[in-house]
Amino acid sequence: MQESATASVRGVILVSLLLASTACAPEPEEPDPAPAQEAQEARQRTLVTPARRHRDWEPPGGPATVPASPPGPRCAHYSPTRSAFFGDLHVHTVQSLDAYGRGGFQTPDDAYRFAKGEPIGLTPRSADGEPLRFGTIDRPLDFAAVTDHAEWIGELESCTNAQSPAYDSLDCQIMRGRPLAGTTAAGDALVRRVISGAIRGPGGMCGADASVCREYAGHAWRRTVAAAEAHQDRTEACAFTAFNAWEFTSAPGRSKVHRNVILRNDSVPELPISWAEEAEPEGLWKKLEARCNDTDTGCEALTIPHNPNISNGRMFTVTYKDRPLDAQRRRAELQRRLEPLVEMIQAKGESECRTGMWNVLGGEDELCGFEKVRYMPNGARPEDCEDSFGSGALAGMGCQSRLDFVRYGLIEGLREYARIGVNPYRLGFIGSTDTHNGTPGAVEEYNYLGHNSLVDDTLEKRITTPAYAPHPLRNPGGLIGVWAEENSRDALFDAMKRRETFATSGVRIQPRLFAGRDLPDGLCGDPDAVAEAYRSGVPMGAALDPAGVDDDGPVFFASALRDPGTAMDAGAGLQRIQVIKGEVDDSGLFRETVVDIAADDGPDVEVDADCAPSRQGANALCSVWRDPAWNPARPAVYYARVLEQPSCRWHARQCAALPADERPDACADNTLPRTVQERAWTSAIWYEPPLAGDAS
Repeated sequence: MQESATASVRGVILVSLLLASTACAPEPEEPDPAPAQEAQEARQRTLVTPARRHRDWEPPGGPATVPASPPGPRCAHYSPTRSAFFGDLHVHTVQSLDAYGRGGFQTPDDAYRFAKGEPIGLTPRSADGEPLRFGTIDRPLDFAAVTDHAEWIGELESCTNAQSPAYDSLDCQIMRGRPLAGTTAAGDALVRRVISGAIRGPGGMCGADASVCREYAGHAWRRTVAAAEAHQDRTEACAFTAFNAWEFTSAPGRSKVHRNVILRNDSVPELPISWAEEAEPEGLWKKLEARCNDTDTGCEALTIPHNPNISNGRMFTVTYKDRPLDAQRRRAELQRRLEPLVEMIQAKGESECRTGMWNVLGGEDELCGFEKVRYMPNGARPEDCEDSFGSGALAGMGCQSRLDFVRYGLIEGLREYARIGVNPYRLGFIGSTDTHNGTPGAVEEYNYLGHNSLVDDTLEKRITTPAYAPHPLRNPGGLIGVWAEENSRDALFDAMKRRETFATSGVRIQPRLFAGRDLPDGLCGDPDAVAEAYRSGVPMGAALDPAGVDDDGPVFFASALRDPGTAMDAGAGLQRIQVIKGEVDDSGLFRETVVDIAADDGPDVEVDADCAPSRQGANALCSVWRDPAWNPARPAVYYARVLEQPSCRWHARQCAALPADERPDACADNTLPRTVQERAWTSAIWYEPPLAGDAS
């Protein structure tokens, strides 16, 4: 059975590429560097946004009509100073076409069971379909959302539900013959037709008016909603919260400009809105307002973009500058209203920052090299987009922009505030996994299960399999942390709206960040420090009131508690807290400043060949800090980064755990970083002083 699974990997990889991008012939797996570079440059010159039929269902998806259920009782653990809750808001199951195409079989119900600590089956499977591998999370999550791709959900359900009129069609027979692509011309052609939208046209298996796929998209969506409702804890224990959600999978020019849509409660639109029906994020936001937020049912949606690191600069590029000024402001306000968060890290890489980007001043931040996935065949970094954007990142092609990274997206938001008076990129931070195994929160480095079914269900595959990024450059993903009064839908959703969230690389560090003019200097020794900080300042995610800040600037209060670890893994302890400041200088250049404000005072930690550390880091760190370069006339953004002591990366841990004679040859690859520093990022605090004169 293992040989059969291995033989199918090439086809599985191709379906992943096709579903993520457009219909193109597969690249050679190991190209010679020079010809590959020439080929990339040639293709980049001609790469354009692929033809894509963006056409709404007929009739269009309807608005939410059923009022939200009343909230449950106050949670027994309710705290006015708020507690940290951990979750995963980026999870795919068998209802996502790419997960299905890679051999996935986990349902939304499986995903929620896994998040709550139950074991579920994983690939490979036996000849009679029984899973040969099982996985479980080391610590249950507090909350999760299944975010299956809204694109193609109707097509997939039409072909896998035996009651569908399309079930016996040739297209559906081909779709059920996994892997979908890479083995037959018919499979490749079908995937291309599904992606382009042609499958919904005349002669397609969706029917002449696409009514079959519309009907079965509704079946799949209602099943997703039913799973969330079944796992929602409505008792005062509030042990688990399940959010209704989906993914909007926009890929213009084969750049990743994807967003997850998270809903507050059980009042939901009739159908999820996908890139197949709506071409632009602006259209998505307007439809979410019309079909959800403005329906008076209690339905409310927000969006969370992910993987700006694979967007060729498109994620944070301002696209509305040709409009009248008032229209620009309305567009920026729409985005800020609907999109309060961004995904900082997931399995396909970290998106915080990268050194040496165009027109970014402030010196080298050596920690910007953490878990990056963009690469070139010869090992060089991609060309810098400079003041433009590119195409092709989903295929490892095209330029890389400073606007591929969250830090510089925040600074671009400050620049936009100075230009029009509205900051569209006032974004809090989250982490998640983007698992395609239905395994939310499966982030343990020592027990990384893979996230892509047959693509990476063994250690050797995880270390050696290429896709649009080599799997060794992928990671188990991250978690979202939320500071909320209780683990309920309303409390968590309200915290997300106000951006009182943090991202972690998978560990359960608990970071805090506050700022205010009147924060006391002695907070780090005060048992009521958090309550005082809420009274006298603002928390992460908020903006300082310029009228309440004097020429000396605000006081920042940052603290962190370590991940307490588990019986299987003690964790590493904390090394330091840093404050990162972003601003636009007087010449219009981006400036970043990184300052260590608290540190573990022990000796350097060494990690031995068995991945054992020489000592543990600090249990807690704390600091009260003022910005020595404060300029009351200049907009600025501040966030904290909390670092653990070094520990073995997932591949080093898993290789070290095997007897030497059982390790795959790839375990000897010394080009991969053996150790990493797990980390957490607080959402930012903004300072936006009044603008002089007309903002234009």
